[in-house]
Amino acid sequence: MRPKTSARGGFTLVEIMIVVAIIGLLLAIAVPNFVKSRQLAQSRACMNNLRQIQASKQLWGVEKSKAPTDVPTDDDLIGPTLYLKVKPICPAGGTYSYNALSLPVTCSVEGHTLEW
Repeated sequence: MRPKTSARGGFTLVEIMIVVAIIGLLLAIAVPNFVKSRQLAQSRACMNNLRQIQASKQLWGVEKSKAPTDVPTDDDLIGPTLYLKVKPICPAGGTYSYNALSLPVTCSVEGHTLEW
């Protein structure tokens, strides 16, 4: 006569802990890379906005015969018939400063700079 063996299907505590540890390790690798790529994308989008503002600022200065020390305002650059249709917004929440024509446009977020 054979002894009865229980044929329980399931995972042991050690197997579950190994799976949880592997998932934790993968998350520890993936999350910092995700954050870094998000910051890089925001920085690049902001630099593109800065380039657009700088180009519109230079066009404004040439068309209106402005001096290098003149600073444009939103009303000078942004509008349906002006250089920019809508005001660009920094994806990281920074604010843009137009500065004088002889200076580049700046963003208040560190690292968001226009290569001049």
